[in-house]
Amino acid sequence: MSISKTRQKLVDVARQLFAKKGLENTTMNDIALASGKGRRTLYTYFKNKEDVYYAVIESELERLSDRMDEVASKKIRPQDKIIELIYTHLDMIKETVVRNGNLRAAFFRNIWMVEKVRKNFDEDEIDLFRKVYAEGKADGEFDIENIELVADITHYCIKGLEVPYIYGRLGHGITTEASKPLVAKFVYGALGKTSLK
Repeated sequence: MSISKTRQKLVDVARQLFAKKGLENTTMNDIALASGKGRRTLYTYFKNKEDVYYAVIESELERLSDRMDEVASKKIRPQDKIIELIYTHLDMIKETVVRNGNLRAAFFRNIWMVEKVRKNFDEDEIDLFRKVYAEGKADGEFDIENIELVADITHYCIKGLEVPYIYGRLGHGITTEASKPLVAKFVYGALGKTSLK
């Protein structure tokens, strides 16, 4: 098994154990045993459980980043792409939290640790928004004076919606499909786009 495959297997096993037992109740020995690798192999890749936890968060953020890149590369109108990026971000964050069971408490309790790991993802996401806004501005679809600022605001607004979205507190039970035209109207208004068409 290659170095990267071994490391990824350890991260996958750790994520599953963290999700099932919780971060605090999982030991390095548990990870080594469940992965079928020795403790020596585990410590070759990670200094301690905190290192493993960072790697799990990074792995989850890579999944989200890959999905966001797929949406950004679609051959659709910039205004449609922005809405799809927003919902992809929120849906993937929710899926990540839900699929990680007991680990979700650690995500929220250790928010500063998560934020530290998340820094590169955040920068990449802001860059995606910049590119889509620049494309929309060049096409005459968006009336934006400062693309950098609008991309920053978009990212941080979406980030602020994560927890309410995860817990279903956004829109008080409104479905995603029902909310999209309302969100589009709000976003398009902010972008200087007067029509949804």
